[in-house]
Amino acid sequence: MSAPSSPSRVGVVGEVLVDLLWRSGERQVTPAPGGSPANVAVGLRRLGRPTTLVTTWGDDPPGELVRRHLESTGVEVVRAVSPAGRTTLAVAYLDRDGSASYDFLAAWDPERLALPADTAVLHTGSLAAVVEPGATRVLELCRELHAVPGRTVVVDLNVRPAVQPDRLAYRRACLRLAGVSDVVKASDADLAWLFPGLAPEDAARALLAEGPRLAVVTLGARGAFAVTDGGLVRVAAPEVGVVDTVGAGDAFQAALLDAIAGAGVPASRDALVAVLERCVTAAALNCTRTGADPPSRAELDAALAARRA
Repeated sequence: MSAPSSPSRVGVVGEVLVDLLWRSGERQVTPAPGGSPANVAVGLRRLGRPTTLVTTWGDDPPGELVRRHLESTGVEVVRAVSPAGRTTLAVAYLDRDGSASYDFLAAWDPERLALPADTAVLHTGSLAAVVEPGATRVLELCRELHAVPGRTVVVDLNVRPAVQPDRLAYRRACLRLAGVSDVVKASDADLAWLFPGLAPEDAARALLAEGPRLAVVTLGARGAFAVTDGGLVRVAAPEVGVVDTVGAGDAFQAALLDAIAGAGVPASRDALVAVLERCVTAAALNCTRTGADPPSRAELDAALAARRA
């Protein structure tokens, strides 16, 4: 693949699905289109970043909801051929504090993954990283782009044990993906499941040892930290009234990808702090709303200005 003509486009590869939101104590389930990669693509679109989502969905009722949702967002979409022809469903169980846990009826079997020629940053992760046969194709695409000068591969592990309960197999899949990535992101809960007994900082260093330049770890209401060969950087999250946490990590990831697409992987400590502050602020804004609802660039800029005032 030739070097990109534009340094700004982000290609997002992964699932789009319908979340069935089930709040504790309620009898009604609310369907909401989402999926981590799709949410990230929407977040990038709202930040004004040229973005292409490569995904699959079925010609079924959930797929129709997905199609209409993606059309309404304005995200550029490449729909890969899927032999199964099914749309993935996720049941999101919401606790009284807004925290979510998930079960999945997953299908991820794109026959071919192709990105626009001007893609400079590739993002993937979540179900797409472990659900076969698509996971193998995702790994191959990451390996291909990782070898091209001027391209950057960014992965959000977004661990979902419900689709792969074998911890060792899941960890191996994540380490393989980290090995063909420039930046890898995970939550502290992801790392606790993948590396039981390791502190988050040590688990992040285990990921970094596979070859990425940067490992980023989200800590929920406690903020985030990042590990590089040069050390560790930590930032606090702003205090907000939480409606729920659905999509918070995706809003964080969209802000991270936007920063990388605009200025490259942050190299200095000050640059990394500024990027992480932007990311935790985007996640916090998402938490003030129902479901995955990432902020616009104007909303994010205003919140950051208020934070730094």
